[in-house]
Amino acid sequence: MQLDYEWFKKKIWEYVGINLSYYKEKQMKRRIESLMKKNGYETFADYYNALTKDQKLFNEFINYLTINVSEFYRNPQQWEILEKEIMPYILKRTKKPKIWSAACSTGEEPYSIVMLLTRFFPLSEIKILATDIDDDAIRKAKEGVYMKKSLEGLPQEFVRRFFKENGELYYISDEIKRCVEFKHHDLLKDPYPKDIDLIVCRNVLIYFTEEAKDMVYRNFNMSLVMNGILFVGSTEQIIMPQKYGLKPIKTFFYEKVMNI
Repeated sequence: MQLDYEWFKKKIWEYVGINLSYYKEKQMKRRIESLMKKNGYETFADYYNALTKDQKLFNEFINYLTINVSEFYRNPQQWEILEKEIMPYILKRTKKPKIWSAACSTGEEPYSIVMLLTRFFPLSEIKILATDIDDDAIRKAKEGVYMKKSLEGLPQEFVRRFFKENGELYYISDEIKRCVEFKHHDLLKDPYPKDIDLIVCRNVLIYFTEEAKDMVYRNFNMSLVMNGILFVGSTEQIIMPQKYGLKPIKTFFYEKVMNI
């Protein structure tokens, strides 16, 4: 079965350019086997052949692979630190910060950033970049339709101001959508944007191997301006951040202090 999985990883790399070797093997293999079982496939070879012929099956695989679990203002206390301490610190250096929401999933994170920024700027002046490897997630993000549960951590003033409610569904306003530029991006192989003041990348790197994390953190360093900030997820504190030219300034927030 292990040789079968090695073959599958090689074929996925050739077919879609996603290197499964950069993901923690035990977790990823278990996730894929669960998906295979759900769809009635017993071998990786049979499943791969089906993926290349069935677009719906392929889309499900990519969506499952990229772990699209998100919510607005996930871990609200960290967003409070972003608003009260980190953004004022960034705005001392620049009045037009460049912000990148990396691995943005279905849009909750970049839209949360935009809403937070309305406390500093008029909407007409806000523009941020949001990227993800999953085109289906990006399509959902652009639609901007969410279940009530995903808004539980969001300040009520933002819910009232920027959403229209229809039963259990909440539709985000076009004025918020216009502030986000969504693009396809693979953290493990595509070029990174430059001169970024704030990178928000949360709850993604926990699924990567140490080798992959090392590569991503180095790329984040090169992507950030000097004294730019990296905001990571609750389970992703960086071991030896100085290795990547970073210094912790608050829990889950790291400042670039050196080029590497």
